[in-house]
Amino acid sequence: MPNPPRLRAAALSATAVLLSSVLAGCGDGSTDEDVSAQKLSWKECPAPSEAEGGGSAPSPLPGGEQWQCATMRAPLDWGNPQGDTIGIALIRAKASGDLSRRIGSLVFNFGGPGGSGVTTLPAFGSDYTKLRTRYDLVSFDPRGVGRSAPVRCENDQQLDTYFQQDATPDDAAERAKLIDNTRKFNAACEKNSKKMLPHVRTTDAARDMDLMRQVLGDDKLHYFGISYGTELGGVYAHLFPKNVGRAIFDGVVDPTQDVEQGSLGQAKGFQLALDNFARDCTSKVRDCPVGDTAQDVKDRIAKLLKGLDHKPLPGIFPRQLTQTAATNGIAQSLYSKDFWEYLTEGLEQAYDGDGRILMLLSDSMNGRNENGQYSNTTAANVAINCADDKPRYTADYVRGKLPEFRAASPVFGDFLAWSMVSCTDWAVPGAAEHPDVSAAGSAPILVVGNTGDPATPYEGARKMVDALGKGVGVELTYKGQGHGAYDSKNPCVQSAVDGYLLDGKVPAAGTVCS
Repeated sequence: MPNPPRLRAAALSATAVLLSSVLAGCGDGSTDEDVSAQKLSWKECPAPSEAEGGGSAPSPLPGGEQWQCATMRAPLDWGNPQGDTIGIALIRAKASGDLSRRIGSLVFNFGGPGGSGVTTLPAFGSDYTKLRTRYDLVSFDPRGVGRSAPVRCENDQQLDTYFQQDATPDDAAERAKLIDNTRKFNAACEKNSKKMLPHVRTTDAARDMDLMRQVLGDDKLHYFGISYGTELGGVYAHLFPKNVGRAIFDGVVDPTQDVEQGSLGQAKGFQLALDNFARDCTSKVRDCPVGDTAQDVKDRIAKLLKGLDHKPLPGIFPRQLTQTAATNGIAQSLYSKDFWEYLTEGLEQAYDGDGRILMLLSDSMNGRNENGQYSNTTAANVAINCADDKPRYTADYVRGKLPEFRAASPVFGDFLAWSMVSCTDWAVPGAAEHPDVSAAGSAPILVVGNTGDPATPYEGARKMVDALGKGVGVELTYKGQGHGAYDSKNPCVQSAVDGYLLDGKVPAAGTVCS
């Protein structure tokens, strides 16, 4: 299987849905108009496009108000700002409180890269009710994502095959097939999206955000970045330090790591989360249905995955639950402690010969809805990562690294090691070894790290604080589980974040919440 997007890409909203559109594309010509002077036309939001994942238009806000959507024009090529334009899809909920106390817009990016902010913000909108008292809540589909000139690679049928094949090859023939399938996927991206591929770097998205700030009428960008959104926020702060307002980085990407270091860190992070799940399950008063001890839980999972490599289970007809799909599904369930019950149920079901729940979890990670349609999450994730990341890894190089990855995680090591070949023969060179987030002169940025975070391990928060520079990053630690901290609803975390965003009160550096 061409390697799946790096695991930091998962979006929790899709799992919540599974388990409980006018596209503004590349312009036809150039324009001499100053895009910063454009006026947005806000209208009732349409149903999400197929590239955003499909589904229904967002439900009204708690007070009955409708979500509003608009399209912002941005240069296709920021190196030629008078050239062709693309449309950047936006969504907002207007501030609910006294307008005299309104601070401005609070822009969210929920991560990926490749996640649709236009669909994710309404899914989690109730979590930000307090913030909405003083801000318009705003999110967007970054360029290449959803309704913002989406990158397109393979079609739904091809993607079903893509995700059914083996992403952890065991011999020369399987390795050759992995590399060949990766090349085919990447060639499809070039064929179907050649014009966009050079222009989906994180630096491009950061420039879009500064244009967004201007078009929204704000002197400063007030920002809430989650997961990859912290990397995007860091790049923005580097490019526009004087334009940073009140900013939160939650679930923090380590900006000092290259692809290999990031993948190895994730192997350790997901193994830690699996260890925590196993201990939690076996420490309860009732018997744990998937193992007698924490080690027994992990041993049974390893045995399941080994068996699936040779004999998949029935999944969602006509697809089968393969080793890769099961690993992917297990990883998705570790993004939130709220999903551990689904992992328990999915494992119980798999041990009885039924792979449907683990496959649903895997489908969520991959952006597949119940109708068999894929969002463009995977295509955008690969395109943005490959445009950002300079390293290009060979199969021989990865083979040499397997012992280190397996030591980091017996369950996820191979999976994440082989993810490093995803940019094989990519059409566009990568920009850098890692992002530059140094931001001297920026306003304080609250950096929130979660000690149990699988996708963006806790150590990345300190690395982000150091990289932002003296007097910019302010670290807050949450001793918890799952990806990110604010949506855990921990009162201490939420009080600190709300206090900064609403009242400008920066918590003391080194604050710990548990």
